[in-house]
Amino acid sequence: MSDGSERPPLIELSGIGKTFGGVTALSNVDFVLREGEVHGLVGENGAGKSTLMKIIAGVHTDYEGTYRLDGQPIQLRSTRDALAAGIGMVHQELSIVPELTVAENVFLGSQPVNGAGIVRWRHMARAAGEHLKRLGIEVDPTMRAGNLSLGLQQLIEIGRVLFSGARIIILDEPTSALSPPEVERLFQVIGRLRGEGKSFVFISHFLDDVLAISDTVSIFRNSRHVRTAPAAAFDKAGIIELMIGRGHEELEESYLHELMLPAASTAPVVLETRGLTLRGAFADFDLTVHEGEAVGIYGFMGCGQLELVRALVGKLRPDSGQLLVAGTERRLANTAAGKRAGVALVPESRRSMLFADSPIYRNVSISVLERISRWLLKPAVERQITREKIQELKIRTASENVALRTLSGGNQQKVALARWLAYRPNVLVLAEPTRGMDVGAKDDVVKIVRALKEQRMGVVVVSTEPETVLSLADRILVMRRGRITREFAGETVGKDQLLAAA
Repeated sequence: MSDGSERPPLIELSGIGKTFGGVTALSNVDFVLREGEVHGLVGENGAGKSTLMKIIAGVHTDYEGTYRLDGQPIQLRSTRDALAAGIGMVHQELSIVPELTVAENVFLGSQPVNGAGIVRWRHMARAAGEHLKRLGIEVDPTMRAGNLSLGLQQLIEIGRVLFSGARIIILDEPTSALSPPEVERLFQVIGRLRGEGKSFVFISHFLDDVLAISDTVSIFRNSRHVRTAPAAAFDKAGIIELMIGRGHEELEESYLHELMLPAASTAPVVLETRGLTLRGAFADFDLTVHEGEAVGIYGFMGCGQLELVRALVGKLRPDSGQLLVAGTERRLANTAAGKRAGVALVPESRRSMLFADSPIYRNVSISVLERISRWLLKPAVERQITREKIQELKIRTASENVALRTLSGGNQQKVALARWLAYRPNVLVLAEPTRGMDVGAKDDVVKIVRALKEQRMGVVVVSTEPETVLSLADRILVMRRGRITREFAGETVGKDQLLAAA
């Protein structure tokens, strides 16, 4: 791919600076996006990537520096202004409305109406179906969006932004919930639209994806722009070093090489399933987790792994089979029962367990309030517990009192981890624990999981990212269509083998 330097700039940002609650998110950053270009953006969580893109998309309007669009200075006052200027953004946290149909989501905020102001439902469904089909997305537009896989929801949201007429599309972690075929389909769509002159900013921690689709790559580190060059000038090892520097060799191994899994554990079993079955999701699932062991469950989106983790903690009730915690059979009626049994879940969606507008300390301490006091809240104790977790998990924040929403996605994920680490369950189930995290933050998670294993905690890691499973797990189960297709233990395994087994 060419670097596109001969193309005219669409967006030019100069000397951009932005702070949140005393924390510097961007410092003197320059950025250029050209017509018909896919510009990849990589860097650690908190390095400033998403903040910069939110400035471009009109989400953040208070910042230092100059913003030029089509060569002219511009001051966007809202996302509506940005969209009117032809700039759309698909955020990492999906804004799909699950209760609405696919067509209603595609036309969200712009439903076609007749002269009497009545929505033209049939026309809307037909137009949405035709639009998505042009993008290679085959789906019934009258289906409820919440019934679709997370990957399809992601593609539909991308389709909505494209349908709005945007000529500049910012994609924040667009492939994090997609299976390899869906990624390939998305890349085909991007390639076709790039050929029509549309420009993309592609923010991702999947370095292979960045190198595969981008013309140009920019690397950010510690709120600053480090380097911009044609994608062909980079390899993955070089990008990792620019992002995180040296000293993260173990995590780099999971990205670049095969790993040797340790011998099978002989420690006591803390969690076990026998023939666990939930119709339409998974069947005859046998799992054992030992003290101090991390078991990885890998599979493509929709293979049943997320339903499985919900069954492990009482969020879903299986149709048959057994669940044993520390050798005792349990029938968990809900997640509160799972918590009492010593099994906790950090889900794949931060939104489902965190309170964005509340301070960090309230998000962390909620799991241990009954231990602190049965009758009265003790904010000073809550803050002290949270300060300890902020230090332990290296959460980037000015203090425990700032609102959760001011943190980067990766740091919010660490807060989700902190909530359960304050409680200390016997078994911690992590669903997509590094989704949307940069390489450096993933390295922190590796250290956290290693510390939990040393404390004899059992860990279940479920992920669609092979690098995540490889870097965290002692033993790996591969799922496909609700069943185990392969187990890797005490042997050498790499990303290609996991992909083949899935």
